[in-house]
Amino acid sequence: MKIVVLERNSVGTDVDISCYEELGEVTVYPNTEVDKIAEWVKEAEIIIANKASLNRETLAEASQVKLICEFATGYDNIDLEYCRERGIAVANVVDYSTAAVAQHTFALTLYLLEKLRYYDEYVKSGAYVRKGRISDFDHTELEGKTWGIVGMGHIGKQVAKIAKAFGCKVIFYSASGKSTCTEYKRVDLETLCRESDFLSLHCPLTEKTHHLIDAAALRQMKPQAILINVARGNVVDTEALYQALTENWIAGAGLDVLEQEPMTETNPLGKIQDSGRLLITPHMAWASREARERVVAEVYRNIQAFLAGEKRNIVNF
Repeated sequence: MKIVVLERNSVGTDVDISCYEELGEVTVYPNTEVDKIAEWVKEAEIIIANKASLNRETLAEASQVKLICEFATGYDNIDLEYCRERGIAVANVVDYSTAAVAQHTFALTLYLLEKLRYYDEYVKSGAYVRKGRISDFDHTELEGKTWGIVGMGHIGKQVAKIAKAFGCKVIFYSASGKSTCTEYKRVDLETLCRESDFLSLHCPLTEKTHHLIDAAALRQMKPQAILINVARGNVVDTEALYQALTENWIAGAGLDVLEQEPMTETNPLGKIQDSGRLLITPHMAWASREARERVVAEVYRNIQAFLAGEKRNIVNF
């Protein structure tokens, strides 16, 4: 089997991927350039990718490809219908980053809620030394607040579990309408936005979730609410969020994903320098070392199963 690994660096050079050599002849590209994809996958039978666009154009000359594996759960970079037409199986990896993303969800939340940037600078600037009292205070508790979730999959359920441990009431909205979760109260989007003190996004990017959090949704949120997006950047309308933050519709936002990544100079959110109102991390919530090791191992198992005639984690057949 000729295996082509696109975007090898997406799982980090500190993580070993030599296990794939047990399964075939492996060609590795550290980072994939858009105009090189078609050329690099031309002889491949198995493609391992992350964000590279694999579609009618880039796969047209890849006549031997049988399987595409994602170094990820999401597969919006792949044209599933075209792959189905061609008989190309697509496999993703599920539940490998649940712990990491749930942890980062609360790291973003607590950083904003506890105003950690402000207090760290307050002490280090010498202001605390000059203060006439032992404390300086301006933060609130999670206890007794309402935590809203969009997307009650593996990550959403883990976040709900942690939020509940903090003493939050948990409600959720199912964008697909297919959720079978009965552990927490399911509500419509308007109710979710109106009642949530904290609203975290854990849904895939689909036609239904594109700009799900738009100006109308943000206007319905509480002025003290905090929005957390660790799903996909396009779930939130960037322009609307900028307006919501600069006009105080909501108290703050923590983002690990953006509509265009890496962040562009034209992104209006770059104008907001107040880290107490907006915190942005570079799409790294999923990327603990443990999670990256798991995703590499799971892709190995997906290929191994495919070669044995099994449909492990196949999403398009």
